[in-house]
Amino acid sequence: MKAVSGKRFAQILLHHGWRLIRVNGSHHVYMREGSSARISLPIHGNQDLKIGILKNFMKIANITENDL
Repeated sequence: MKAVSGKRFAQILLHHGWRLIRVNGSHHVYMREGSSARISLPIHGNQDLKIGILKNFMKIANITENDL
């Protein structure tokens, strides 16, 4: 699996129709119109997301490895 930073994953979410609803410290909360699912994405500079968190966010957002 490709390593992705929080900043890069935020860009991918925006590209797939998610929108930023609020920022609480270093966590950016994204939501998709018509869905109750939320993603609280930790953005710590260019630090890569851990694999487990990345896979969980990809599952929630219906994003494949090819989209990364």
